[in-house]
Amino acid sequence: MSRFDAITFDFWDTLVRADTAATRVQRRLAIAEVLVSHGLTAEHDEINAAFDEAFRRFDASWGLGEQFTGEHAAETVLEVLGHTNDEQVRIRIIDAYLSAPRTMQLDLTDNLVSTLSVLKQAGLRIGIVCDVGLTPSPVLRDYLEGHGVLAMFDHWSFSDEVGVYKPHAAIFEHALAGLGGIDPSRAAHIGDLRRTDIAGAKAMGMLALRYRGVTDDDPEHGPEGDVVIDDHAEVPSALGL
Repeated sequence: MSRFDAITFDFWDTLVRADTAATRVQRRLAIAEVLVSHGLTAEHDEINAAFDEAFRRFDASWGLGEQFTGEHAAETVLEVLGHTNDEQVRIRIIDAYLSAPRTMQLDLTDNLVSTLSVLKQAGLRIGIVCDVGLTPSPVLRDYLEGHGVLAMFDHWSFSDEVGVYKPHAAIFEHALAGLGGIDPSRAAHIGDLRRTDIAGAKAMGMLALRYRGVTDDDPEHGPEGDVVIDDHAEVPSALGL
């Protein structure tokens, strides 16, 4: 019998393959449409420059553990484009920025569904611990619902709802509490990033699995996982199932 009662998964490049370039295009087209409808210029280079500044601010805040959500990014885009005074434009730009990714089709990572089924059959509680980036958590749930796997998760802890990023203990504590008050020593966390996923899980006393099926994080970014896997099919054996 496995000594584990629960496992939590990172979202981006662990559950779902990120497509940053396609997301950027969708947002740019949606914002350009709003601007044109209001008789405003919608130059691609200007919008891209606004996106660059929004990401720069997000990346700096994320590194410091300070919340910078998709709405903050949309406000930055408005600021850079110089459209902060028209309230109707402001509301529509924010909505376009946040909702544009909903139309995208993003792929699940390899062998995820079959692995989740094995974990469920073994009686493990399954959660999500996710730094959402600039796409809000309702959209991330929609991605999982669209693939028919949302119901396989017993709980989720998204940074824009919990209010902190990994590796802060609070987001892992939120997950373990939501999964039924699981002791960290009886839980595992799997994710692709050393600084957030691995460091956070290790600090909690959880088994830390580093997933490199999509990206192989630089060793300079943080500690190595207790276990390193290339395919989700390896997870059950890593947990002693």
